[in-house]
Amino acid sequence: MSEQVEKVRRALVGRVVSDKMDKTVTVLVERRVKHPLYGKIITRSAKYHAHVENGAATQGDLVEIEECRPISRTKTWRVTQVLEKARVI
Repeated sequence: MSEQVEKVRRALVGRVVSDKMDKTVTVLVERRVKHPLYGKIITRSAKYHAHVENGAATQGDLVEIEECRPISRTKTWRVTQVLEKARVI
């Protein structure tokens, strides 16, 4: 009876476009969808504010974010892992 089932959380992959806030990054998530009438593939994008501890993600990094409880008014996502670091030129 006391078995706890872990809730399935949404996970998205996107690129960090801003890391100017403290413990927060802005992640741009792009997805490709087919237009319902014309059939052309179009790119839809959305920006999410995600919580990150100790500056693990910086601008240009590819990160995975997952849904979590609300941390602030705009933050309901958290960075779970950095998939690819940005190349410094």
